[in-house]
Amino acid sequence: VQLVESGGGLVQPGGSLRLSCAASGFTFSSYAMSWFRQPPGKERELVASITGVGDSTYYANFVKGRFTISRDNARNTVYLQMNSLKFEDTAVYYCLSVIRDLPAWGQGTLVTVSS
Repeated sequence: VQLVESGGGLVQPGGSLRLSCAASGFTFSSYAMSWFRQPPGKERELVASITGVGDSTYYANFVKGRFTISRDNARNTVYLQMNSLKFEDTAVYYCLSVIRDLPAWGQGTLVTVSS
């Protein structure tokens, strides 16, 4: 199982970024996917999740209306579109899938929101 995030970077407040997580080594469409983040000096927290077929999503309150999770099962990729970014969105963003009760994490991608 391998998850590889990309798309992080430096963005100004109010800007947008789209993160991608490319998956391999398992039947991607059979598993829900999640995005977590870990702000500097803080614990990792759930940002958003999406079911295997993409018919249901969950968002943490602090990103509702600003972030959108989606997936392309033909490309084995999950996305996180982040709009209206705030300073407090600065974090390392990770994707996660739980495969047969075992968590699989990517290496993370850093998002820095700064003026």
